[in-house]
Amino acid sequence: MLRLHRILAGTAMALVLAATSGADAGPVRKLPDTKVTTPATRAAAPAGESPAPNAVPAAPAPDTPAPAVAKPDAAPDTAAAKPDTAPAPQAAAETTPPDPLASLDPADRPIAEKIRDLLAAKVDKIFTTKKEHAAVEMFYQNRNLAPLWTEKGVENARARLAIARLKMADTDGLDLADYKIPDLTASNPDALAEAELRLTEAVLTYARHVQAGRFTYASVSKNIELPQVPPETADVLTAVADAADAGKALDAFSPPQPAYQALKLKLAELRGRSGANGGEIAAGPELKLTKVPMEDPRVPQLRARLGVAGDPSDLKYDAKLAEAVKKYQRTNDLKVTGALDAQTIRDLNGPPRDRQIETIIVNMERWRWYPRDMGKTRVVVNLPDYSLRLYGDNQLLWTTRIVIGKPGMPTPLLVETMKYITVNPTWNVPQSIVQNEYLPALEQDPTVLDRMGLKYTRERDGSVHIWQPPGDNNALGRLRFNFPNRFDVYQHDTPDKYLFKEERRAYSHGCMRVQDPVKYAELLLAIERPSEGYTQERIKRLFGRDEQDIQFPNPIPVNLTYQTAFLDDDGQLVIRPDLYGLDSRVLSLIKTERTMIDATSKEHDQQVASAATAASRRPVKQPPPQQTVSFFQALFGGGPAASPPKPPGRVRQGYQ
Repeated sequence: MLRLHRILAGTAMALVLAATSGADAGPVRKLPDTKVTTPATRAAAPAGESPAPNAVPAAPAPDTPAPAVAKPDAAPDTAAAKPDTAPAPQAAAETTPPDPLASLDPADRPIAEKIRDLLAAKVDKIFTTKKEHAAVEMFYQNRNLAPLWTEKGVENARARLAIARLKMADTDGLDLADYKIPDLTASNPDALAEAELRLTEAVLTYARHVQAGRFTYASVSKNIELPQVPPETADVLTAVADAADAGKALDAFSPPQPAYQALKLKLAELRGRSGANGGEIAAGPELKLTKVPMEDPRVPQLRARLGVAGDPSDLKYDAKLAEAVKKYQRTNDLKVTGALDAQTIRDLNGPPRDRQIETIIVNMERWRWYPRDMGKTRVVVNLPDYSLRLYGDNQLLWTTRIVIGKPGMPTPLLVETMKYITVNPTWNVPQSIVQNEYLPALEQDPTVLDRMGLKYTRERDGSVHIWQPPGDNNALGRLRFNFPNRFDVYQHDTPDKYLFKEERRAYSHGCMRVQDPVKYAELLLAIERPSEGYTQERIKRLFGRDEQDIQFPNPIPVNLTYQTAFLDDDGQLVIRPDLYGLDSRVLSLIKTERTMIDATSKEHDQQVASAATAASRRPVKQPPPQQTVSFFQALFGGGPAASPPKPPGRVRQGYQ
């Protein structure tokens, strides 16, 4: 038994000794080479060789023993086992976005930083609308936040020219107080950055006011539909930034129409005068042309007023001066006698100078609502002047008298395009006239419609349809000139020719009656269909009982304007009565807009201060303060605007 134990112990000892010395017990075959790819080995690889990042070891030969298994506590070779996914340090540096301020002059960087902070602030105390703020922020980001109005902290030439233009805003009939000039001479970046953005806002406000007006035309009347297009913020800032003269760039946003520019010159002239309209012509005996010319001390003043050359010492009321008086009387809807009577003196003196200036400013404001390009070939109607003018290639081709809507049914202000002429039109009486005029008349006299040549039917829905077939007595005459619009108004002929003899011709239900429609049609068709020979004789041969349309290949713009102040062909200021009361409404808005802007500014500042106080006291995020919306905010992005209904494609009814 003892022997058996000794044998087992010896065997165990032999096994232990064999295990500890087994590594040296014989030759060990090497494993095949296994490469581990790292950035260093990849860089050292021969050209054209692309080592695999996760190489798999080749299978051992059949007589190769299996490789030893790593001990459980051995640390793995992480460099060899981990895929090569981490970017190199150089690549990480290349993806870091560059600092936009790094390209700026060191003197401009502190101001640029403050500009960035102001534009990123949650409470905007400078710009009118969020849309404008966003556009300004994008503009400055595109220039790496470089100041527009200063260089190295000093006011630049661009700023000086822009400020000079703002200080002349009154030459466009605008209010200088609307464009506050900030101080660009401050020494600290915070003040300079705020002054930078405030000047930007003043420039944008001026460009918007001078191009599109200070308030929406909808505030004046529902009987207006005009483009009234304000400039884009980015366009204004780009124009100013790129121009050699920022002042001229700003001036380019004013209306280019010759009528506007003429009023601008007349406004400067009136403001430069001393006394009312160059001095009133005194009352006195009537001056008229006689065989022996009358002499009067008022003659030199009258001659100067009418632009007639002559010796200031000559007191004779001669034929040349009498002819000038006739022309003035004819132009201003006075009785044409050639005599200087009391009515002509009152008209020549006109309203006081301040009243003339206000009327000019009101008309300049309205011009901003119209398109900048009214068309080289165009029709321009001046409602207070009861006139229609046709232009071809910017040259006046023809003018005629018209009858317009009565004050209770005013002709609208609009811009549309004339698309066709209707020969032998049918007049479909509008429901307003049916209900307010014809049905009450029908109750009084059942035969009234027959005697007027009108037809009457009652529709299935109970409505009444009244119309007048084509004919000589048709209310629309023989021709209708169509520019479809939501007001259902147009221009047309009329059997009531006697109305054109009146000086004040506001008798229609809104449409415009043309004194010589056949001549009008001939001129329009000579423009639109020049090779088809539409003479007045050919047009008259089309008159009959069948309604027919003559289409225009190229629609002609029709501009219905309200010019109570304009310059005639001799450069003389003409003032017309405010027939529809639009002057008084526009003037009232111009005066009250100043108060509204001031009130809005104060309220805005109070809201900004309240928001700042609330933010400092409460850690929670507060909602932005409610903003007061002024007229121009509602127009230019500060509030929702209703879209006007689309005009009909055809004229189906209308006012006469």
